Amino acid sequence: MTQITADRIQELVEKSRLVDSEALTKAFTKILAKHGDILPEDPVVVCKELEDLGLVTRWHCEKILQGKYKGFFLGKHKLLGHLGSGGMSSVYLAEHLGMKHKRAIKVLPKSKLGNNSYLERFQREAKAIASLNHPNIVRAYDIDNDKDTHYMVMEYVDGADMQTLVRKHGPLPYLVAANYIVQAARGLQHAHDVGLIHRDVKPANLLVNRQGIVKVLDLGLALFEDDKNDASLTMEYNDKVLGTADYLAPEQAINSHNVGHKADMYGLGCTLYFLLTGHPPFPDGSIASRIIKHQNSMPPDIRKDRPDCPGELDGICVKMMQKDPKFRYASCDQVADVLEAWIAKYRKENKDAATSSFSVADVLSDKLTAQRDVDTVSNHREGTIGGKSSIVKLSTSDSGVLRAIAKSDASTIDSNIDLVHDTNAPNRSKSKSQAIARADSPLNSKKPGGSSSPLVSPMAIPNTAKATPPGNKPIANGSKPANPAQMPGTEATPKKNVPPPSKTPGTNSTKKSSNVVLLVVIAALTVVLFVGIVAVLLNRG
Repeated sequence: MTQITADRIQELVEKSRLVDSEALTKAFTKILAKHGDILPEDPVVVCKELEDLGLVTRWHCEKILQGKYKGFFLGKHKLLGHLGSGGMSSVYLAEHLGMKHKRAIKVLPKSKLGNNSYLERFQREAKAIASLNHPNIVRAYDIDNDKDTHYMVMEYVDGADMQTLVRKHGPLPYLVAANYIVQAARGLQHAHDVGLIHRDVKPANLLVNRQGIVKVLDLGLALFEDDKNDASLTMEYNDKVLGTADYLAPEQAINSHNVGHKADMYGLGCTLYFLLTGHPPFPDGSIASRIIKHQNSMPPDIRKDRPDCPGELDGICVKMMQKDPKFRYASCDQVADVLEAWIAKYRKENKDAATSSFSVADVLSDKLTAQRDVDTVSNHREGTIGGKSSIVKLSTSDSGVLRAIAKSDASTIDSNIDLVHDTNAPNRSKSKSQAIARADSPLNSKKPGGSSSPLVSPMAIPNTAKATPPGNKPIANGSKPANPAQMPGTEATPKKNVPPPSKTPGTNSTKKSSNVVLLVVIAALTVVLFVGIVAVLLNRG
């Protein structure tokens, strides 16, 4: 069994090209001097010393302790750490080798380059972002490939997505939530002005930096209004691309290729609901049932969760989530204007609220953490370029994890970093001893929280259009809403939906077994019949 020892750390770091030879030699001279001219036997101690000197990151240490030294560079960028992964990509924090600027690099998995549309959608996303230039939209700087590794270089946002903020803090203060939605609405309006529809607006796709600036990201499902190839692209590759079930506009569930900018407004309204309550409008039930609820029902009143919620703010949120697009606001700019007017009025009437101490930096440093984490059903960060960075100092609490990595069997591990399946935890085990170490690692335990709904297909809700009752309009008499403040109590009567029958566990395996037995019996009968015919022919002869 081969283990990573302290003596090998210098060799692996040098091979990785993370640190030039001269700087590495000076670093080890300092380490030896600090420990009485003796190199510490524990490789984790050596890695911590290198990190304290600012030469490597925590993520580098994890990979070096696993025997990996290839793959730390993409183009002109040095990878510093893993930020997150989603269904379509993995995102890394990187540093430009010349400019030393921090960037986020989105990597398309090699497995997605086969007979599907991922690469084309990846390129479409780059095209979509490149067409935008707004302070509330994440910028894209470059798209390139290193052999069969395709990646996109994007703006790095030092902060967190709204999903993470609510999970850590709980429902946000009213002024904070309204301000965030104003900024997101301005960014989306810019996209709409150039003919681009996001189609996946949700808390996980709205980042907030430490200064409180909101950035819209993840345009992987974006649609150009004059793009006639979107439907054919989906049909050609059989991709079920629509959005996220908890924030999906009714019209988008029916036909995602023929939606307008108000579909984004609906998702933004659901996001405001999430910021105010700590959960999506319809957190329970299967994907299909939640989509049908978005078709037919208004969500529970926000004041059931927060009785002191201002009625006008509640009404604005409700109007954004109207089932019929014509009853929503005319544009995202109008949403921003209405919310800005409400913010000014609320601050004037509630001077204490204007001095809220909420800040993203405090939430990320755990200074403002709710007594309980707020769980959500289906909203995770797919390709999120932000969140609390995993590039942190090594501490005594996680030294045990790294020590387990160092003691594991490195003889069967590839020296290349897996940019597809990378996580904040050590790479998946490829040997028995690694599996044991990984099982004992605290990083192996699953964190509570919402898992994302898969991208859904309109086929999941047959006859939806027929099932939508006329009562889904905001006013019972069918008249248009006069003012958002009068709307909070409005709620359409949901139809009772029979959940799809669940498959009995083991049904498929039972059918396969029956088929195998049937084939065996038929084969046996065929052999007997053949032998009988041969015998009769021989007797006649």
